[in-house]
Amino acid sequence: MGLNSLDATKLSYFKLNNEINIPVDDKIPLNKDKEAVVAFFKENVEPNTKKFASFKDHIDYLVQNNYIEKNVIDEYPHEFIDQLYQDLMDQNFKFQSFMAAYKFYNQYALKTDDGDLYLENYEMRILFNALLYANGDQELAKALAKEMIAQRYQPATPSFLNAGRKRRGEYVSCFLLQVTDDMNSIGRTVNSALQLSRIGGGVGITLSNLRESGSPIKGVDNSSSGVLPVMKLLEDSFSYSNQLGQRQGAGAVYLNVFHPDIIDFLSAKKENADEKIRVKTLSLGVIVPDKYYELVRNNEDMYLFSPYSVERVYGVPFSYVDITKEYDNMVKDDRIKKYKIEARELEDEISKLQQESGYPYVLNIDTVNRDNPIDGKIIMSNLCTEIQQVQIPSELNDAQDYVKMGTDVSCNLGSTNILNMMQSPDFGKSIRAMTRALTFVSDASNIVAVPPVANGNKVNHSIGLGAMGLHTFLACHHLEYGSPEAIEFINVYFLLLNYWTLVESNNIARDRNETFKNFEKSKYADGSYFDKYVNESFAPKLPAVKELFDGIFIPSPSDWKDLKQKVMRDGLYNAYRMAVAPTGSISYVNNTSASLQPVTRLVEERQEKKNGKIYFPAPFLSNDTIKYYKSAYDTDMRKVIDTYASAQEHIDQGMSLTLFMRSQIPEGIYEWKDDPKQTTRDLSILRNYAYYKGIKSLYYIRTFTENNDEIGSNECESCSI
Repeated sequence: MGLNSLDATKLSYFKLNNEINIPVDDKIPLNKDKEAVVAFFKENVEPNTKKFASFKDHIDYLVQNNYIEKNVIDEYPHEFIDQLYQDLMDQNFKFQSFMAAYKFYNQYALKTDDGDLYLENYEMRILFNALLYANGDQELAKALAKEMIAQRYQPATPSFLNAGRKRRGEYVSCFLLQVTDDMNSIGRTVNSALQLSRIGGGVGITLSNLRESGSPIKGVDNSSSGVLPVMKLLEDSFSYSNQLGQRQGAGAVYLNVFHPDIIDFLSAKKENADEKIRVKTLSLGVIVPDKYYELVRNNEDMYLFSPYSVERVYGVPFSYVDITKEYDNMVKDDRIKKYKIEARELEDEISKLQQESGYPYVLNIDTVNRDNPIDGKIIMSNLCTEIQQVQIPSELNDAQDYVKMGTDVSCNLGSTNILNMMQSPDFGKSIRAMTRALTFVSDASNIVAVPPVANGNKVNHSIGLGAMGLHTFLACHHLEYGSPEAIEFINVYFLLLNYWTLVESNNIARDRNETFKNFEKSKYADGSYFDKYVNESFAPKLPAVKELFDGIFIPSPSDWKDLKQKVMRDGLYNAYRMAVAPTGSISYVNNTSASLQPVTRLVEERQEKKNGKIYFPAPFLSNDTIKYYKSAYDTDMRKVIDTYASAQEHIDQGMSLTLFMRSQIPEGIYEWKDDPKQTTRDLSILRNYAYYKGIKSLYYIRTFTENNDEIGSNECESCSI
């Protein structure tokens, strides 16, 4: 029979799953979802899984037919692999929802080349992940297998999907590139976008260094076309190139709010924009220095500065000038060409576009750099706004060879599942194993086609461990999202992630006698990074939170002092260690809520391309938990911002923070509202609130309309975990 010949009309699991949406006696019939899981395995998985006489035959078949890389298997004795797989099977793992099982087998399980039969189950996908990341270390392979089968650790989609596969994309999640103000750099960047989209995932690019439309080229006035044509070139590149056909290429472009093309940049995303300039699939982000918030607050004019003349005066690309510090000097400097607009006019344009499309993302660049412990300047973010790392610009000659090799960024991501992590028999050991797994992905990555990305990865060994399932954890423990207990909980949770990733990065540096480049110039090396932890206890203070962490080691100031001394002496291997990415499909597989955000609905509705609607009840939904599962669309977004701000205190990079709004805002949520209609002022107030709470970046604005549509809800498949 096979998967290609399944007749949806004869399958009961879709029907059973859809019955969740039909209340019985005013209750959600959750039992129907459990029945759908059983039916899915009986009707789909079991009859369409290729059978083998033995586990050895199974592995041999996968290797001999170019499904699995032989060198991954050859790192270990066959007996070890056999036993590890048996250990995984002995855990008796069961998918907790139909959506979890369906998503895994539909998107992640290895299939025959014709797509007709499954070649692996969940346990085998975990097996290949554990074997790959452990790189021959049997104890680490066993530890990682335990973390993944218990669903405490989830590698990012590209890593989890491609681990061990012979024909695959890269393990890394996404990339960050910068363009400098010359044609060679633009050409190289378009080529890099093609290459990276093909092999990896999403690509973030900052265009802030490019001269504005109408500026001179080689002394000829009004020659430059500005950033818009480059945006179109990049959009076409992403549309053309995808990861072996597995996913649509995706890209985001960033522009500083003080760039003269900023209004045109935003206009390119509008529905009524001219087709010559309109970008349909490209994501937009704005880079916002502190000075902008000051000008908006004071209702002043703002000057936009020509990157071409700024670079001539300051000797560095526009992105590397501290605009907040230099703003007044730049205004007075007659050598710098400038344009005047009203700050609140731009603020209104940003809000209008967010209402219409969910864009632009917002990167509070001065907040980012104030908290950056590494020597150098962060100038941009990625497709999902959580990656923020120092970059160095490259210089190219007319042959497009690198005269000076800079550093760009690749993202190596993974996530903890909060509910399950809090049940770990050894919290620290779990996080240390995950840090090793992510470090392997960094070590194994070598993006030859884009040398600055390869160089950045080689010298920095950066990773990004985050978390998902906060709302699920809170509901299961009868805590309201955004309550003081919930906010203190997430603060302590990320304190622990910070501590243990530092411990393990320090261990790796000691083991290998190697640190990230320029460690000696970092705040880790001089010890200042640790001062707040040495001078203040972050142990939980609220009784409910103390109870949640009962039995879990919380480092004291003296523990931090010991760690500080070890790091100052032996260094860190990873320049960056933490980031909270969005969790898309993989949070369904883990049966948990996405990232740190509230759930959107008690029963989420997903439109699957070929099979219609699939329903996903909030994880562990019951009479006990239902009142703690308030929709994000009915939640005061300041609670979400406060939650993320609490976590941000301990995270060296950023987080993907989505804001959820209704077009008609429920009464009583925001005290400034007397009319329920969502306005641009509402979004401006929330953006400013996030800035003053120390939030580094804002991802989408998602608006739920009266027609039950979601604006700005296209899921980032490229670098979501």
